[in-house]
Amino acid sequence: MENFLAYSLKEIPYVAITLMIAFTVHEFAHAYVAYKFGDPTAKNQGRLTLNPIQHLDPIGTILIFIAGFGWARPVPVNRFFFKNPRIAGISVSIAGPISNFIMASLGFMIWYAIVGMGLAAGVPAFVPEFFNVFIHLNLVLFIFNLIPLPPLDGYRIVEDLAPKSVRPRLTQLEAYGSLIFIILVITPLSQYTISPIFYYVLPVIGDMLGNFFSGIFL
Repeated sequence: MENFLAYSLKEIPYVAITLMIAFTVHEFAHAYVAYKFGDPTAKNQGRLTLNPIQHLDPIGTILIFIAGFGWARPVPVNRFFFKNPRIAGISVSIAGPISNFIMASLGFMIWYAIVGMGLAAGVPAFVPEFFNVFIHLNLVLFIFNLIPLPPLDGYRIVEDLAPKSVRPRLTQLEAYGSLIFIILVITPLSQYTISPIFYYVLPVIGDMLGNFFSGIFL
């Protein structure tokens, strides 16, 4: 069975707990920033909450266990309410990935604080294992969601940054977005498109954060 999973059976509980936290905070961040910019849509639909049930997407959650990455239910955003749609749109889109980066940073900070205080030897074995999964998954979600493919946050950011003359063309491409996404992410082509990003970018970011917090607490 483990051959079909991206994580070992031992790690599954840590992954499940991390997903509930990471997906929930990610979508809450989108909803909160949208609300602060004047859009009550997510709030009115019950998405301005830290209740995981309101945010988890069955397929996106299952894919995390199988492929190592996935998604939650997208927060509805109505740009009509934004006074400055471009700035507000970018802020709302980037809020989710940034929340995952912050959670990964908090994971590093808490763990190195434990180590720095000399408490690491006394904690149960599952504690460092959980922090490892928690940090890793949040960094995966941070990087994955910044990929400029619809319907990911990275695409929305590019869409808002693009000149007005280009946006209609991007909108036309969205019709094929899901198909392009599946081809590049789920098929064997991912070995040449998405996977290299995680193989090269994720370790670099992880090492940078690890070195930063170890330098503070150790």
